[in-house]
Amino acid sequence: MTYHHLSQEERYQISALLKAGLNQSGIALNLGRHKATISREIARNSGLRGYRPKQATELAEARSDRSRNARRISASCWEIVTDRLKKQWSPEQIAPEAGVSHETIYLHVYADKASGGGLWRDLRCQKKRRKRYAGGRDRRGQIIGRRPICERPGHIDLRNRVGHWEGDTVIGKAHQQAIVSLVERKSGYAVLAKVYNKTADLVSAAIIERLAPFASKVSTLTYDNGKEFADHSKIDKALGSTAYFADPYSSWQRGSNENLNGLIRQYIPKSRPLSTVSDAELVKIEELLNTRPRKRLGFRTPKEVFTQSLNRVALRA
Repeated sequence: MTYHHLSQEERYQISALLKAGLNQSGIALNLGRHKATISREIARNSGLRGYRPKQATELAEARSDRSRNARRISASCWEIVTDRLKKQWSPEQIAPEAGVSHETIYLHVYADKASGGGLWRDLRCQKKRRKRYAGGRDRRGQIIGRRPICERPGHIDLRNRVGHWEGDTVIGKAHQQAIVSLVERKSGYAVLAKVYNKTADLVSAAIIERLAPFASKVSTLTYDNGKEFADHSKIDKALGSTAYFADPYSSWQRGSNENLNGLIRQYIPKSRPLSTVSDAELVKIEELLNTRPRKRLGFRTPKEVFTQSLNRVALRA
């Protein structure tokens, strides 16, 4: 239901009904308004002498004028903002293209919400995850040939070279099926693949198939400690890469991957069975993620940065 501002006539009615001794619920019933609207009107527009309709109208109009001046945005600009929000871009990512500040975008989105609009639902908002602690002990067994992250070259932490990836799996509802999520650390380029079972052979086959076209840009892969990555040596042999494993319960050591998994959940919430996610939809999600501008990339997209590195390889060849 769209919200409409109170008219001056309604404000005079509110004043008269208050003097008649009606409470806010009774006034709301008489005016056909929600009682929260009446409560907010009286609280925001009353002065030292109580609620007076003329003063209330002047206060409301002054506030509206300030709001319009602060949130001025053209129709064409707003079309851009709306389109990018629908693609789950953040206001900071939209701002350079739209030519307005991200604060203005937030203000406009919440003004739209106050008017009954639904754009606020497209804002990227992730709930805090509860962390599990286990004294640094890995309860899932040991992976043969596991190479700890402490052995990974330090320059990889700097993210100054394309070719270093992080890998994980996103589990479906009731632990049925999974999505293999891979992300290149410097560019943020994402590669996704669905597997019907989270077994080491299926996961390794999916990684090899999806990364083989970019083998020249796969130097290292850093995984979590899931048993689905037990065939890491097979992946290294196929791609010419070197595998490393983060410390148990240290998700921050694979921050890019953790962020990617959160972004995936915008499109595929935990409550949704992965059996309903088609390969075509997964390709679409991957494209949407790779064509979002990133602040840390100077508002270039992961696809731009990653493709540029591939073109350099082609030119040298």
